Amino acid sequence: MMVPDAMMVPDYAMIAEISLFSFGFSAAKVLSKKITSTFKLSSEQLSSQDHYDFGMRAVKTVISAAANLKRDQPDASEELICLRAIRDVNVPKFLQDDLKLFNGIVSDLFPKIKQEAIDYGLLDTGLKESCARKNLLDVEGFIGKCIQLYETTVVRHGLMLVGPTGSGKTRCYEVLQDAMTCIKGESIGGYVFEKVLTYVLNPKSITMGQLYGEFDPMTHEWTDGILSSLIRLGSSSTDTTRRWYVFDGPVDAVW
Repeated sequence: MMVPDAMMVPDYAMIAEISLFSFGFSAAKVLSKKITSTFKLSSEQLSSQDHYDFGMRAVKTVISAAANLKRDQPDASEELICLRAIRDVNVPKFLQDDLKLFNGIVSDLFPKIKQEAIDYGLLDTGLKESCARKNLLDVEGFIGKCIQLYETTVVRHGLMLVGPTGSGKTRCYEVLQDAMTCIKGESIGGYVFEKVLTYVLNPKSITMGQLYGEFDPMTHEWTDGILSSLIRLGSSSTDTTRRWYVFDGPVDAVW
């Protein structure tokens, strides 16, 4: 039996507009169109990469970042806030060649807005001191990647660090972890730094049942996996310590 079916594409601009209005943006209609146009043009002009995402998830992340900035800087220009949110969310994941195209797209959509350099103050100092403790050179590119990782952790619950072997992925999160722990109690833009703990495991070295937990069909008993046990302990903790659960291994759709 054939049943007629209807499907529709969600109106990203309308969803973004309503969300921006709810966060107090008076120019939500104009800004929502600029945000969605940025992703539409990026999907058309930038190269195709597995880790690129220009869908609704990306739009919602930009809106969340803009809302945080609006909360911290209620009197700042709304266009400047949206521009910074778009850059903070997207720049860390783009390849060098695509970054040039993306900057061109953003400059066309925000022609009169000039973004000023952001002063990270204590975090920047903490990152450089952490590099010194770990016998690493605090080169501008590496510090920039650490700051981009910090910005991403503010707006996302989960993220991936991708790159070839020896490109500094592990050192990047280790240096950021050390820096954030050392400046515990300080704050930047309303974000209070806390001690950070990391739990590192290789998801490819064990089965999915050992990783996430599994249900025994014979005894009808649930057995926690390594990750679920760690998260259970972390969620029951009453302190303010931040916990990062790190899957250190090749990216796989299974886990």
